[in-house]
Amino acid sequence: MDRNIFIEELKQVPIEKQGVEFVERKGIGHPDSIADGLAESVSRALSKMYIERYGRILHHNTDEVEVVGGQSAPKFGGGAILEPVYILLVGRATTEVNGERLPYRTCAVKAAYEYLEKHCKHLDVEWDVILDCRIGQGSVDLRGVYDTKRLLANDTSFGVGFAPFSETEKITLETEKFINGKLCKSMPELGEDVKVMACRMDDRINLTIAVAMVDCRLGDRKAYEASIEQATVKIHDFAQKFTDRELTVDVNTADDYKKGIYYLTVSGLSMENGDDGSVGRGNRANGLITPMRPMSMEASAGKNPVTHVGKLYNILATQVANEIVKAGRGDIKEVHTRILSQIGKPIDDPQAASAKIIYAGNVNPSKYDKEVRAIYDEKLAKITDLTKQIVAGKVSVF
Repeated sequence: MDRNIFIEELKQVPIEKQGVEFVERKGIGHPDSIADGLAESVSRALSKMYIERYGRILHHNTDEVEVVGGQSAPKFGGGAILEPVYILLVGRATTEVNGERLPYRTCAVKAAYEYLEKHCKHLDVEWDVILDCRIGQGSVDLRGVYDTKRLLANDTSFGVGFAPFSETEKITLETEKFINGKLCKSMPELGEDVKVMACRMDDRINLTIAVAMVDCRLGDRKAYEASIEQATVKIHDFAQKFTDRELTVDVNTADDYKKGIYYLTVSGLSMENGDDGSVGRGNRANGLITPMRPMSMEASAGKNPVTHVGKLYNILATQVANEIVKAGRGDIKEVHTRILSQIGKPIDDPQAASAKIIYAGNVNPSKYDKEVRAIYDEKLAKITDLTKQIVAGKVSVF
């Protein structure tokens, strides 16, 4: 297939050599990440239900989840949730096929509860959450669906990717995973609501980290303060492994011990006390928020993994960018990828695909044109493989 693939040299200073860099990662328990995670878990559950019943994924989009914060009264030794968190599942799903009603609501609500129980370990999901499913209904006659061999884009949209991650980007991503992984296991007073903001100024990197602390695990102020000090040291030791630059770590900087202000929660989640969340307001498809890099505003979580290019192209663009850097074998310092669809056209044949490449010195810009084009062609030709990976939960979208 003769696809519209454009390869250009990008003449700008690579991110690692720029003076200032900001990177953000919202952890798994952040309200926006909760919304993303719920949307994606519901989409995967519906996809699996459709496959089991009909051998294919039917139309759905569950990317409009809203998290409305509750009210709580945390205190050292253990507080209480006063008003539950309200979660609204919104979107569209195929609820009827050839006159047969499907258990779409049961499927969606079960998936949402299972996700919360897995990722919000200090939250009493049964009592402290109101889960409201308002996913819209739609019917379909299977005889009129997928009668062509080529899947068609359901929107005119674009996906954006870049590679490789800078040192600061890698530190940001890995630090949040460390906190919500190994560190939380060894320090259960740390909640899942974590945010990591990195600021690199020349060769100095600062990590400003917010961690919701669990009140029942902390007997008094001294225990809280000691825990923050211990966490700061452990986070610094972990993050320093990724860089030779000067590194500083600040945890819960809004605390004011003299005034008795602490980031204390009942559930380890800020959504227990007023913080809201929405799909698409958090991490991009690559897991980060990177204002110094090309980004898409598109929300990937919850969109159907078959024809929604707003999801597929953001993931694919990132995969293509990483493959291009790998193929460069050191000759390619940085690559920015963008893919644009046209509604109603085959998803494997975008309106245009772009690769803008920063080369190392003394590299002929056309040296890798054929290889870059081949990478794009192969990834687009096998785009249905990406659908399978998404449904299996092997690809993260936030």
